[in-house]
Amino acid sequence: MYTRQCRPLSIAAILDVFESVNSALLRRGENAAFDIQLVSHDTENVIHNKYNTLRVKDAANAKLILIPAFKSDDGDIKDNINANLELIPWIMKQYHQGAEVASFCTGAFLLAATGLLNGKKATTHVLATYDLARNFPQIDVQPEEVVTHDSGIYTSGGATNTFHLLLYLVEKYCSREVAVQIAKLFAIDMDRDRQNYFATFLPTKDHTDTLIATAQQRMEEQYNKSATIEEIIGDIPSSRRNFVRRFKHATGITPIEYLQRTRLEGAKKLLEKTNQSISEVMYNSGYNDVKSFRQLFKKGVGLTPKEYRDKFNIIRTN
Repeated sequence: MYTRQCRPLSIAAILDVFESVNSALLRRGENAAFDIQLVSHDTENVIHNKYNTLRVKDAANAKLILIPAFKSDDGDIKDNINANLELIPWIMKQYHQGAEVASFCTGAFLLAATGLLNGKKATTHVLATYDLARNFPQIDVQPEEVVTHDSGIYTSGGATNTFHLLLYLVEKYCSREVAVQIAKLFAIDMDRDRQNYFATFLPTKDHTDTLIATAQQRMEEQYNKSATIEEIIGDIPSSRRNFVRRFKHATGITPIEYLQRTRLEGAKKLLEKTNQSISEVMYNSGYNDVKSFRQLFKKGVGLTPKEYRDKFNIIRTN
């Protein structure tokens, strides 16, 4: 699909991969696997002479619909969805008639707006997963996943994770052999199964709940102290049940998850920017048990503390 406010690079990557698949098959004397078409609101704004471009109202039945990423700097995500409302009924109709649907990066928000992701796992760019969970609470958002697939619905994480979903689809519709050939052509490692170590915890603060804002500030100021969530927010004037409900409504996650991610983010920064030992990093980010810290870090980040430091530390010693 050629959506309004789409990221041109996302469109280019999708077209390039499927065109390369067809070319590879034709060179082997086989038929092309994909009949590539661009479907959009209108055709005059789609600058692409190579592919047949159809208005959505004229598009025939599809077998696979691909939704590109939105531009991250082109307005609020709700504005991007509203600009593409005309496409939503068509996507839903095609899916219910047997088409499969895949979204790439922040294209997941348009797919989410169709309701087709309700009750299903989904992922998106690591910096957008919290907004996806907050705006569409019926979706089982998987921030760490590179690719998700459920009942003919596919999503991918951000940036280069697009290629991992493309390879997944190529393998499904063609073969493992073709997918490996394309992976080599584009120099893509096929074994990436997590994207969470690329994430930065950027908590939601654009709500109007001052009590929750106070709790957030306290956790961010005191995360490096070995204190429980109850000790940090113990005098907040609200019942535990009501506070947890309000906190999750405002931020998309529970208070415990918020404190945990704040601490892990603090640990990541120390691993990136200092030569502190793993034990020092542990204590300075609010943990007091090495084994527990390593387990929580590996689960939350996808790498061990040492692996993370080896990959991202900006201080290099001889």
